[in-house]
Amino acid sequence: MNSLYEELLAAIHSVWRRRWIALGIAWGICLLGWLVVAMIPNSYESRARIFIQLDDALAEQVGIGVADKKRDIERIRQTLTSAVNLEKVVRATRIGDTLESPKQMEAAVLGLAENVKVVSQQDNLFEITATANYSSFSDAENARLAQNIAQKLIDIFREENLSGNRGEMVETLEFVNQQLAQREKQLEDAEQQRVAFEAKHPEMAQGGAMNAQRLEGARAEMRGVEGDLAAAQAALAAIEGQLAGTPRTIPGGGGGAGAALAQAQSNLASLRARGLTDEHPDVVAARNQVNALKGPAAQEAANGIGMPNPAYTSLQSIRAERQANMQALTSRKAALQSEVATLTAQAIQNPELASEAQRINRDYDVLRRQYDKLLQDREELKLRGEVKTEREAVKFQVVDPPTTPRTPIAPDRPLLLFGVLIVGIGGGCAGAFALSRFRSVFATAASLERAMDLPVLGAISQNLTEAARAVRRRRMKYFYGASAGLGVLFVVLLAAEFIQRGMVA
Repeated sequence: MNSLYEELLAAIHSVWRRRWIALGIAWGICLLGWLVVAMIPNSYESRARIFIQLDDALAEQVGIGVADKKRDIERIRQTLTSAVNLEKVVRATRIGDTLESPKQMEAAVLGLAENVKVVSQQDNLFEITATANYSSFSDAENARLAQNIAQKLIDIFREENLSGNRGEMVETLEFVNQQLAQREKQLEDAEQQRVAFEAKHPEMAQGGAMNAQRLEGARAEMRGVEGDLAAAQAALAAIEGQLAGTPRTIPGGGGGAGAALAQAQSNLASLRARGLTDEHPDVVAARNQVNALKGPAAQEAANGIGMPNPAYTSLQSIRAERQANMQALTSRKAALQSEVATLTAQAIQNPELASEAQRINRDYDVLRRQYDKLLQDREELKLRGEVKTEREAVKFQVVDPPTTPRTPIAPDRPLLLFGVLIVGIGGGCAGAFALSRFRSVFATAASLERAMDLPVLGAISQNLTEAARAVRRRRMKYFYGASAGLGVLFVVLLAAEFIQRGMVA
């Protein structure tokens, strides 16, 4: 422990002997470090929050769901910081005042991309953060620039949400109108072809409908009737099975053996519910009574004596209804078979005309369905577009406008100035101590004795004259003054930083 203490004292002594070197190194490190800190521009940050209301009853009614709007807003949020939008921000703010070439514009856009963030705090709440730290601007100009960047991003967000939807809807409607015009021309040609065919072959048209179409419709209807008939037969068979297993009457009614048996069974169950065992006299008597009444009750049921079974009556009604339904389907099937046979015979007499009529009619129906579908889609798109643009299905609201920053968020200059001061003092002491290691000087007699492994008989103290002491005191004043000057310079720099911040506020 004593050895360690002596080493510490020796280190302090060696640094103190070279205190001017340590002070010079500290001044050099501090001046260089404070210069670097002064060259770091302050970063000012502006924040804004916007709220997007997605709920709208009319929008959902016309097919604009909340999920669709969320996808649109998320798309806008992701593209808000695109190079095109950031270039708009650069041109609309002071950043673009000094830009002269495309290369400079590209560098400005890349730098702005790192200083802009759009974060979704909740489903409908977004936070826009803009940072300005341009060394060519003053602190006050950087603070205003950060606010302007955030405001411009809000304007772009609103513009992209409204005009973007309107532009997309116009392009979609133009495409649908083009397709609708083409289908309308094709439908007119098919109609003229159909009318010409009917005028040339009137025997192939009946009441305005061609035989081929009627034949196909009759066959389709007959297939449906056959399926319904098979289902009706299965249902009738199921009800017949249930009816066969249901008795016509049930025991009881009129106070016969069946009613007595039911009463005796109820009494027996009541006794057992009271907790009486099977060996109890009352339970034994009730059980004997039940056994005695089972025979007469069974004989009454076999002779048809008892109450009519309501379930049997209900099943009979259901069976009658299903029989009537099956007969109606059978009659309809026979009528359709007759109609199909008649139409088939007519088609066989002139198969080429029948095939041509079927083709013309099929083409006309396909074009008609496509035209009607496109017409309906166009009206729905127009309504959706009006809801998006006129009613603004997305309600845009600025919850917190862009803030005006008062203090920089980075760097923490007071802390950096103090850190440079500590590093400078530490570096000066370390430099002086390192220089002492290059000279074989022993600070104490004990260290000399350990190094030489020889006994030290004594040590002579330094004795200074009065003139030497005066010189020494004068040099110490200079040293303390230079050391205090380092601290004063630190305080001045710190005060200048706070004054500069106050000018921004």
